Amino acid sequence: MALEEQGAGGLDGNEDWAALGEDGLAHAGSAKGGAERILNQEEIDNLLGFSVEDLALTDNGGIRAIIDSAMVAYERLPMLDIVFDRLVRLLTTSLRNFTSDNVEVSLDRIHAVRFADYLNSIPLPAILTIFKAEEWDNFGIATIDSSLIYSIIDVLLGGRRGVTAIRVEGRPYTTIEMGLVKRMIEVILADAEAAFRPISPVNFRIDRLETNPRFAAISRPNNAAILVRLRIDMEERGGSVEILLPYATIEPIRDRLMQTFVGEKLGRDPVWEGHLASEIFQARTAVEAVLYEADLPLRQLMNLKVGDTLVLDMKPDALVKVRCGDQILTEGRMGRVGDKVAVKVQRPLRRARTTLTQFEQISSGGQEL
Repeated sequence: MALEEQGAGGLDGNEDWAALGEDGLAHAGSAKGGAERILNQEEIDNLLGFSVEDLALTDNGGIRAIIDSAMVAYERLPMLDIVFDRLVRLLTTSLRNFTSDNVEVSLDRIHAVRFADYLNSIPLPAILTIFKAEEWDNFGIATIDSSLIYSIIDVLLGGRRGVTAIRVEGRPYTTIEMGLVKRMIEVILADAEAAFRPISPVNFRIDRLETNPRFAAISRPNNAAILVRLRIDMEERGGSVEILLPYATIEPIRDRLMQTFVGEKLGRDPVWEGHLASEIFQARTAVEAVLYEADLPLRQLMNLKVGDTLVLDMKPDALVKVRCGDQILTEGRMGRVGDKVAVKVQRPLRRARTTLTQFEQISSGGQEL
C-alpha cells in the first residue's frame, strides 16, 4: 500500500510537473510573442533619428547622428556668414531686375559636407554649373533644382502668376532652357564676386553645365566642402540654389575667413587710423646723442684705475649720432647754447622707404622690397 500510495503520489507529482511545464511554456510563449512585437514606422523613425522622406541634408539625431559622427569637425569660418549674408542682399536686388518680378532670397543654411555625400544627395533632374575661381585656381559647383529651373523659365517667358510650372518627366532640358538658366547663374556668380570682393578679389568663370552629377567631379569623394543653400521665392513659385565650395578652393583665403568683424563694415577703419596717427605724432619719446662707441674686452674694463685714459678714435669735427633706441635717426655736431649742451642737426631724418600700401602687400605676400 505504501508503494502504491507513493507511486500514486509520484504520479500526481509528475502531473503537477507536467502542468507546471505547460504553464511555463505558455508563459514563455506569451513573453516571446511580446518580444517579437513589430514596431511601426513612427517608432522606427524615432529610433533611427531620421525617416525615409527626410534623407536630405538636415539636422540628424539618434543612430543617424552616430553614423555622421565620423564626419570630421572642420574649423568654423565666421567671415563666410557675412559674405553670404551680403550675397543674399545683392542677389535679391539683381534677381528682381533680372526677372522684373517680386523675388525674395533667403539663406537656408551653411554647413560642411563630404563631396561624395553631396553628389549622392542631389535630387534629379537638376542643372549643375561647374565654375572656376581664377584667382584661387580651383573649382566650385552651383546647383539649380528643377522647381527653380521651371519657375525661372516660366517667369522669363511670360508665364501667368499663380500657375505652377508643369515638369515633364524624362524630357531633357532644351537649348533655350539651358541658355536662360545659364544667364541666371551668371547673375548669381557676379553677385558672389561682389560679396567676396572685400575679402579677396575673385573672378568666377563658368566652365561647363552638367545634368549628371557623375560628370561634376571637381574634388575627391572624401574631401570636405562648404555647402550653402539659398532659397529663392517668386510669389507662389521658386526653388533652391546650392553653392558648393571645396575647402581646397577657399584655402588661399582661409586666414581671412577665420577673422571676425563686428557689424557689416569690412576692411580698415579710417577714423581709427587717423586717431592712431595723431596720437603717435603727439607721443613723447627719448633720443640720445652718442659721441663715440667702442667695444672693450672685459679684462681691460676690469683693470681700469683712477687716472687711466680712454682714447676716443674720432676727429674733433666728427658728427654725433642721434638715435632713438637702436635706430639711428640723424647725425649732428656737438655745441653749446647758453649753459646747455646742444646738437645741431646736419642731415635730414631718415624716413621710412615703405608706404602703407607697400607694407600691406608685403604682409599679404604680394611682393618683396
